[in-house]
Amino acid sequence: MTTPHDSLVPRLNYPTARFVISAPTLALCPDDTGAEVAFAGRSNAGKSSAINALTQQTALARTSRTPGRTQLINFFSVMNDESRRLVDLPGYGYAKVPESVKLEWQKHLAEYLRNRFSLRGLVLLMDVRHPLTEFDQMMLNYADQREMPVHILLTKSDKLKKGPASATLQKVRSRLKEWEDLVSVQLFSSLKRDGVDTLSKKLDQWLHTPDQSEYDQPPA
Repeated sequence: MTTPHDSLVPRLNYPTARFVISAPTLALCPDDTGAEVAFAGRSNAGKSSAINALTQQTALARTSRTPGRTQLINFFSVMNDESRRLVDLPGYGYAKVPESVKLEWQKHLAEYLRNRFSLRGLVLLMDVRHPLTEFDQMMLNYADQREMPVHILLTKSDKLKKGPASATLQKVRSRLKEWEDLVSVQLFSSLKRDGVDTLSKKLDQWLHTPDQSEYDQPPA
């Protein structure tokens, strides 16, 4: 549902997204200023494909036939403005690496989610056929600790017929009802570009950085 506030939020041009930097740890991330939105998901959830669909680019976020290959936190600017950023977090779950390396990734992921001041929201991607995995629950708990909003993309919705896809959407919403003030859910298909506009409007809200003067005005 559109609110009066939504109409005041400028639409951002996501095809202008450009790579800025990759960082292995929180300490090496860009300055913690401005606003950014992070994308997280299991390695087979279609995260890179969703970012590429949003930005209408074929290889901004690299897709791989080897899930879990991305081990870095990748930052992208929007509209040539490095104070507005999309963040591609390391995929989790299927990488063929030692358990000690996986635990190290998880440590850096947790530090980023808990301590990154400029992080305005988390886009959590789940395969519509396998939602709410243990990893998904872990990410929701990180967000809950910070009272940070989460927008869930139930990806690969083109793999299901409309009825089963809608039923899964309602099931996920029902299971997350206790978090409904912070969590929103939608169906998404990178292949068919279904849901891209809904996602972009959510990101517009989170990446909106009004002038401080807006906060200095007395209440009407």
